[in-house]
Amino acid sequence: MLILCALFPKFSGLKRITIYIKNMVCQCCLRVIREDLERAGIVVDEISLGKATISFEEDKIGLKDIREVLVNLGSDLVVSRDSQLVEEIKLSIIELVHHMNNVDSMVRKSEYLVEKTGLSYSYLSRIFSNHEQITLEKYIILNKIERIKELIDQDEFTLSEIAYMMDYSSVQYLSSQFKNITGMTVSEYKESDRSSKKPIDKLY
Repeated sequence: MLILCALFPKFSGLKRITIYIKNMVCQCCLRVIREDLERAGIVVDEISLGKATISFEEDKIGLKDIREVLVNLGSDLVVSRDSQLVEEIKLSIIELVHHMNNVDSMVRKSEYLVEKTGLSYSYLSRIFSNHEQITLEKYIILNKIERIKELIDQDEFTLSEIAYMMDYSSVQYLSSQFKNITGMTVSEYKESDRSSKKPIDKLY
């Protein structure tokens, strides 16, 4: 069942609904999606990562048109409650790993997810694995590796500092996981053209 909240079925000739959107992973997504929806004649009343409240003329625009706009941007509508939860998990992990820079939160990442969703970590892991090609733990690791690449590129921290920030018990553990995921050592990555970096929404 499509997750849509009809707030005001008719208001000044417009239908107003809230839609949930896949693959909204950064602030740039907000601007691009808003612009393309508005270009298609859809009023964007509110928009945040993973969600937008929109208004449109129901006799001229349908969900098919809205979905087409999103699909053309590499996104889509979330079509079930479980899918909505998976998107919420992804956004929480991205926020934690890429934006918070909070060591305490990284250490207690399972508790962080539980607090964000109000659901047990075991349940979140099961739902994630049922809907995605990888486990929740692997998804967290892939995000951490991409964040490590960013921190290396910035050249502001030592590898020991990065290991601490990303909740690795040692540089050796970080290096081992980095090699396992990327196929190259940290030194090899530094000497490369850095083209192995992946967009956050294309990690697997």
